[in-house]
Amino acid sequence: MNQEEFQLMFEQMTGFKGNPFHPLVWINGEPEVGQGVYIGGMSEINAKGARVTIGDYCDISSFVSINCADSHKKCIGLSETIERRDIIIEDHVFIGSHSFIKAGAKIGHHSVIAAGTIVDARTIPPYSLVMGNPMIVKEGYYKGKIQEVGDEKN
Repeated sequence: MNQEEFQLMFEQMTGFKGNPFHPLVWINGEPEVGQGVYIGGMSEINAKGARVTIGDYCDISSFVSINCADSHKKCIGLSETIERRDIIIEDHVFIGSHSFIKAGAKIGHHSVIAAGTIVDARTIPPYSLVMGNPMIVKEGYYKGKIQEVGDEKN
């Protein structure tokens, strides 16, 4: 079986349509994905019912979940509906393996999400290093480092 046959069978079995990233990336809904983005296998992007934006030149590792939906209130009887919120990932963001990006998160450009991090529904400033659960945000961690590299190139 070649990759095209596999992709067709996968689409028929799961309802997830093909994508330019990896045959085992699951995309639900219509996320806006910029140019030069890499998404590793076994990652999931759920954009059904909300706006999910991934900027240019992002690197999303394998086994990452980006999910605009939160159904816990519906499940336990506190709501009749699934809560859905937008997610914005700006340009040049790295998201490490086995991370989870929750509904309502906004990740600033040139930030790094360490492997295994759960990103809460809040705004992460540009150039941040984010790690852990609960997440720890080191604001501006990469700003000076990126400026130094730029100075060296000039």
